[in-house]
Amino acid sequence: MTAVVTRETSSLAAGRLPKWATWVTLVAAMAVSGVVFALINMGSAASDFNVAGTLVVGAILYLVVIYVLSRLSESPRHAIDRFVTALVSSAFIIAIIPLVSLLYTVISSGIERFDVEYFSSSMRGVVGTGGGAIHAIWGTILITLAATIISVPIGLMTSIYLVEYGGKGRIAKAITFFVDVMTGIPSIVAGLFIFAVFSIFLGPGASMGVMGSLALAVLMIPVVVRSSEELLRIVPNELREAAYALGVPKWRTIVKVVLPTTIAGIMTGIMLSISRVIGETAPLLLTAGFTTSLNMNLFDGRMMTLPVFVYNQYQNQGTNPDEAVARAWAGALTLILIVMALNLVARLIAKIFAPKLRG
Repeated sequence: MTAVVTRETSSLAAGRLPKWATWVTLVAAMAVSGVVFALINMGSAASDFNVAGTLVVGAILYLVVIYVLSRLSESPRHAIDRFVTALVSSAFIIAIIPLVSLLYTVISSGIERFDVEYFSSSMRGVVGTGGGAIHAIWGTILITLAATIISVPIGLMTSIYLVEYGGKGRIAKAITFFVDVMTGIPSIVAGLFIFAVFSIFLGPGASMGVMGSLALAVLMIPVVVRSSEELLRIVPNELREAAYALGVPKWRTIVKVVLPTTIAGIMTGIMLSISRVIGETAPLLLTAGFTTSLNMNLFDGRMMTLPVFVYNQYQNQGTNPDEAVARAWAGALTLILIVMALNLVARLIAKIFAPKLRG
């Protein structure tokens, strides 16, 4: 025991805080903040403990105390370093708290309806207890898949033209300008555009799954173009020149050298575009509509999607509001799981097709 105390004291005397000082200071700051808020809570009419306030005040108190301790026992340079480290760590924790809270809320509220009936039945004829979201799940998968099939080739070929062929020409500048404009358009505008175009040919009130796919494709294309363009630009010119020196034509150089080099980043950009649109509600309400039955034909009749399903369950709760809200939470959780699965598949594809390095 004496040896431990002597070693810790010598660490302080040597101008360095011991390793345990950071954690002890953090725990003490949070404890003091918790006591303060507990006393405030006892003197007020509110019964809920302010967790967020406790964490914020505790973090501020920790920043002040660790800076003062480090300045007294170490040096101003070490004190500033510890302060900035604590500040960055606090910012990371603050940024991740909403994500953790969101996941916890969705999982805890949505797991209640994660049963066989939910994944095997639709809402046809259901106004209270029971029912499921199989029609919305299939609608989301089919509409998003069709939007991806439409948007990815267009976006990827556009980015290839801008980087490999367009240069600084007027056409390339015009395309870049319009892509930037399309990136910021509201999703409802894309839905209105597709709805207006189809209304000209099919009459007002037309709703089909393919209309929803086209509306989502309008939103996906600029994201795919911008992400792919930036990745293609960072490919070293030496790789292209080496292929040209061997007599490889330009199109084959792009297919065999440029694209495999950037495949991982391109897949990430595609996943970002899918994540951007898979939760859209407004354009799908206008184009794909909503229904309580399962429809797997994109070109015939309305189709339900998970975002519209969640919205509809919350707005029209039927005879059993608690059951409707539970279905809405389950739909939100299902949507998160679908996005997670797509990300895993994209990473697997990128790993398979990425260029192999030979040692």
